[in-house]
Amino acid sequence: MDLLALADFNLVARHGGFGKASRAAGRPKATLSRRVAELEASLDLRLFERGARALKLTEEGRALFERTGQLLTELDETAAAIASGGHNPRGRLRISSPLLFSQTAMGKLAAGFALKHPDVRLEVTTEDRSVDMVEEAYDLVIRVNPEPDESLVGRVFLRDRLVVVASPDLAPPTTGSAVPAVVRGSAKQADVWNVTTPAGTSKIAVNPVLSLSSLVMVRDAVRMGVGAGRLPVSLVSHDIADGTLVHWGDVEGPEISLWTLYPSRRLLSARVSAFLDFLREAFPKGTHDELAAYLGR
Repeated sequence: MDLLALADFNLVARHGGFGKASRAAGRPKATLSRRVAELEASLDLRLFERGARALKLTEEGRALFERTGQLLTELDETAAAIASGGHNPRGRLRISSPLLFSQTAMGKLAAGFALKHPDVRLEVTTEDRSVDMVEEAYDLVIRVNPEPDESLVGRVFLRDRLVVVASPDLAPPTTGSAVPAVVRGSAKQADVWNVTTPAGTSKIAVNPVLSLSSLVMVRDAVRMGVGAGRLPVSLVSHDIADGTLVHWGDVEGPEISLWTLYPSRRLLSARVSAFLDFLREAFPKGTHDELAAYLGR
């Protein structure tokens, strides 16, 4: 198999078209098209479905891309490391991070990592959806309580928990009466929150009066006294400590676990290893207290 043709195929597959690949690499579109056609001929396989306006990988093309894309990246990194006489991480590192963690912590983390590893070009996108790491060319994703995925490996690097908090001006719940609540997402949610306190387990009847798409917005609205809210303790621990918010109890249910995930089919790149090490340095114990302290700096 022609390794150069394989590299051109991966370039086109990664950018989703000959034109985009040509502009990104600064190479003639006709050359890329010819070399991919030669690779298809040598394999006796169609790797792309060529429509009038779109280029789509065939099933065989997707399999080849998934199996060879990261191997070629590793070869490039190895050659660069040897040429530079060391193993310093370099090149592009693409990370997908959930909304709340991005809003509160990722800016500081990204800046600190960039200062420590200036040869790495870090790109962070914010989204809560499950991304296709291979198709969308991510090196690492950070997710909250992810579903099991046999194609990915990773580790928990932070743990948190949900608490119910409210402004001191909001009357605490009483039996049979619903309290106003600020919720994330749709207001069509359960009208009872199960909480635990030192006195035991209790139920808080709630009446959602405000629906917001971000937990940071929920916290800010709760601070204003609009209603009670369910929020990660790391996000409100400073408010509880200084009396801005009152802790009504811990929400029953599983803890919040933040995971770092990456494809298991490839060797771990120096860039990903460096970022994982950086996270371990920032949160050595992985507790909500560490995250709260980090956010409060």
